[in-house]
Amino acid sequence: MNQAFRKKIKRNDRIARWVITVGGMAIIFSVIFILVLIAKVSLPLFLPPDAELHASTRMPRVENIRAVGMDEYLETGYVIDASGTIRFFNVKDGAPLDQELLSGAGGNRSLLAVETYGRLNHVLRWSDGSLTIDQVKFRPYFDAENDNRRSILHRVESLASFPVPATGPGVQTLARVGGEGRQVRIDLYSDNRLLVQLIEVSENFLGEEEVTEAEHQLAFDTAGDVSALVLSSDGTRLYAGTKQGELLRWDLSDSEEPTLLEKIQAFADRREITVLNLVYGDVSLAVGDSTGQVTTWFPVRDDSGVWKLTRIHDLSRHSAPVAAISPSPRDKSVISFSSEGLLVDHMTSERSLLSLGRKDRLQLYSMTTRGNAIMGLTDDGRLQSWKLEIPHPEVSLGTLFGKVWYEGYDEPVYAWQSSAATDDYEPKLSLTPLIFGTLKGTFYAMLLAVPLAIFGAIYTSQFARPRLRALIKPAVEVMAAIPTVIIGFLAALWLAPLIERSLGSLFLSLVLVPAALMISILAWQGARKIEPLRRLERGFEFLAVAPVVILAMAIAAGLGPGLEQTFFAGDLKQWLFTEMGTRYDPRNCIIIAFAMGFAVIPIVFTIAEDSLSNVPSSLKAASLALGASRWQTVWRVILPSASPGIFAGTMIGFGRAVGETMIVLMATGNTAIMDLSIFNGMRPLSANIAVEIPEAPVDGSLYRTLFLSAVILFVMTFIVNTVAEIVRQRLRAKYGRF
Repeated sequence: MNQAFRKKIKRNDRIARWVITVGGMAIIFSVIFILVLIAKVSLPLFLPPDAELHASTRMPRVENIRAVGMDEYLETGYVIDASGTIRFFNVKDGAPLDQELLSGAGGNRSLLAVETYGRLNHVLRWSDGSLTIDQVKFRPYFDAENDNRRSILHRVESLASFPVPATGPGVQTLARVGGEGRQVRIDLYSDNRLLVQLIEVSENFLGEEEVTEAEHQLAFDTAGDVSALVLSSDGTRLYAGTKQGELLRWDLSDSEEPTLLEKIQAFADRREITVLNLVYGDVSLAVGDSTGQVTTWFPVRDDSGVWKLTRIHDLSRHSAPVAAISPSPRDKSVISFSSEGLLVDHMTSERSLLSLGRKDRLQLYSMTTRGNAIMGLTDDGRLQSWKLEIPHPEVSLGTLFGKVWYEGYDEPVYAWQSSAATDDYEPKLSLTPLIFGTLKGTFYAMLLAVPLAIFGAIYTSQFARPRLRALIKPAVEVMAAIPTVIIGFLAALWLAPLIERSLGSLFLSLVLVPAALMISILAWQGARKIEPLRRLERGFEFLAVAPVVILAMAIAAGLGPGLEQTFFAGDLKQWLFTEMGTRYDPRNCIIIAFAMGFAVIPIVFTIAEDSLSNVPSSLKAASLALGASRWQTVWRVILPSASPGIFAGTMIGFGRAVGETMIVLMATGNTAIMDLSIFNGMRPLSANIAVEIPEAPVDGSLYRTLFLSAVILFVMTFIVNTVAEIVRQRLRAKYGRF
């Protein structure tokens, strides 16, 4: 051979080897880079929260401070002192800005206590027994005449004023201003009496304002004195805790007849309940006790349909009695305070988020309306503010993969619900029903696709004539080119209504088609003695099978409505619901089995057919020469030899079904439920990403959770491919390299 030609071949081989190596490494690097990218986005879900000391200042000549607060931009703070004066100052350096008297200040009255709730609403209790409610409001302002520089404007608005009751003020008081002019005042007296004052302001048909006042004494019997009270933001629900560990709940929505809904013994050891407050949304009740334990409760419906307060979550424990509890104004986080400092927990995830002020000996504290900072007053008169970094408090391994007891639910559940219509909604981001939905849809699709694809490959490669094989294989491979959006579209708009109308016929065909095939096989044993029919066994068996299948399906279609009318009163779906407790969803796993199975069949068929066809013909000839039939040869020789390729094709089809998006997005109800029933839909990970990602705020919990679900999809596919390769290698070692 010419030396120059040989050198050229070797040079081309080296170039090809390097190109293939570089291309392969680039693919591996790209896959790893994609995994690192999506993992990097989801990693912050599990990073610990952080608190940074933002400022530490001292307010000059201010004593007897009753409350502190700060705007959400961490620029302007304020304190309320015993004289009823609110003083605003610069948070960073403590420089005073301005001050004003609150609505109830003046005369000889002094301010005894301040209760803060909602968005900087302050309930002020004065020395003469009267109550007022003032709200501090901050608003950013951009001055066009000063280069659009931002400044924070503040003002104080008076919301309500409550006179002293005729029986005198109680030892503990509460007040709220609800919607539609409703005002509520609660007084607790030393003899364990509760006085409720209700004021409702409305307009009559003439547009004139009418004021309705009512006063009620709440009668109740407890083992110990009331030690803690809390009133909902709208003034319709009242909770009380006692020194003997009892919890009481009233409904105040009816201004003429307040109702004691229940009284329970919250703690078996009768520990004292020291403080109560309602978590954001006013559904869950946070309870602090004398042992330092913080728990949350909310009403749960029992078997008789009665709502009863139930202990749901146990949060952090202080080493001292809990002195105060405050809800976050943005989520289900709870701030609890004792002599050892502040602890921040998230109620639903039960995550212990932060611990603040342990060395500073705090007296008072307040959280900003955005929940991004906390300001505290220390024993030595310093005002300290911490900037909070708690981006994903509701996310934990428990909430992502375990059962969680959410507000309004009767028990812990796996739930995915990323949004709702109310601001106090808590996101439910469990990935378990999505993983379940992915595997469920894949299972039903593979249940249909694998037998059809493998038996079709066996027939095409081992029984069909070469001319017929040359037609069937390209036709099946062309199926893979059909866009999945078209398959999903047809499944949703054509197949789903068709199956819903013909449900009885579908189930009847599942019986008639196999039965007809078995009967036809038995009948064929006698008919095959006729020479013209015997020729069909030589590669044209489908000509005998196809009419049987078509006839059986036609009979099922004709008899189905009549049988449904006879046995199921004409409505099989209603019978399934009433008798079996199974709801029929028009877009269910039956539709997915047909639609996604149709998309998977070409992959499994092609790889299986290639594997079967590549088994050396000498093995087949040797088996036939020893007297084995064609089917015995296929079952005992061809299938074991081709099993590595068949298994690989099945696993590739499985991976294809796991990652399918458009078909399941269009042909299922996208309901994230965990039910094995074939009559229900599901929501797989891939479809969930497609549905949720356009609406997910960048870097929010939902956004990062969707990227985490992409990581899980990647890992699932990697595990499937790895297991497939291990099994394939073992099969190859056992049956030879074919």
